[in-house]
Amino acid sequence: MLSLNVTLLTFLLLNSRLLISAVITCDGDVQHLRCDTGVISVQSAYFGHTSRNICSVGQNTNETSNMTCTMSVSIITKRCNGLRECEINTQGLTEKDPCIETYKYYTTNYICIPAKKSVTCPGGYSYLNCEYGRIQINTANYGRTDKITCSEGHPLNQTQNTNSYSPNALYPVAKRWFRCNGQRSCEVFSTHTVFTDLCFGTYKYLTVSYFCLPSPIRSVVICEHQENILGCEEGTRIHIDSANYGRTDSSTCSAGRPATQLVKTDCYAGNSLAIVAKECEDKDSCSIRASNDVFLDPCYGTFKYLYITYSCAAV
Repeated sequence: MLSLNVTLLTFLLLNSRLLISAVITCDGDVQHLRCDTGVISVQSAYFGHTSRNICSVGQNTNETSNMTCTMSVSIITKRCNGLRECEINTQGLTEKDPCIETYKYYTTNYICIPAKKSVTCPGGYSYLNCEYGRIQINTANYGRTDKITCSEGHPLNQTQNTNSYSPNALYPVAKRWFRCNGQRSCEVFSTHTVFTDLCFGTYKYLTVSYFCLPSPIRSVVICEHQENILGCEEGTRIHIDSANYGRTDSSTCSAGRPATQLVKTDCYAGNSLAIVAKECEDKDSCSIRASNDVFLDPCYGTFKYLYITYSCAAV
């Protein structure tokens, strides 16, 4: 297998309509996240070393032998969420070192969230709503950019100016008056008492573009014969995104196991998602065991593990 210093992998997450991109960046390089449409929502970000084939060019063997080194990194989420494009210099990005004398890399998984649009005519009210996730205001304008919107019953001279923009519309919608950012739903209304009127005589309306940023996807690995608990914070419930009982790499849950039990890396139990969802979906916590008694045995002679990704959705 070729050694990869920087790689961009794209795959479909099981049981999800959103495309997830995974960007791997060697320590000290610049990480690039980009959405051609929508905005970035980081699902997970880790710093460490779990494969000897990644970021290994030019490194000593003893610097790439540790494949159980990983640490969650929150700063990438804070810097990149809600942006269309994000560049981060990873040099000195984290103060902690999860494995000294091991050459590490950053792995960031993110999705591109599509925008929703709301138009409110003067004196009217509109509701911004996210069935899943939380509101993030992208743009807001109190003015007029076309001749048709909110024009019924108004003379032509009030709808001809299509270059009408309010300089302060974003702040009242996102944070001050309506405080929509971070909410599951909020109410906005269109009035010159809230927004600056720079186009006197033009009949204006409020246009808001926003995104529903989902809760970050979490992951858990349960080695065969072991049991673990999935949990969510108060006011949220478990939503299972993917699950597999089997083996897809040779390093996970490998300690103390002979190579013959680790060599098969295309092992999948087809009933994994259904069983985990039945036990955990819409609960605040659940206990799940990785065993053949629960999932049957998809690959005899292979030491398996249960890999689950899930999110915590507001109720």
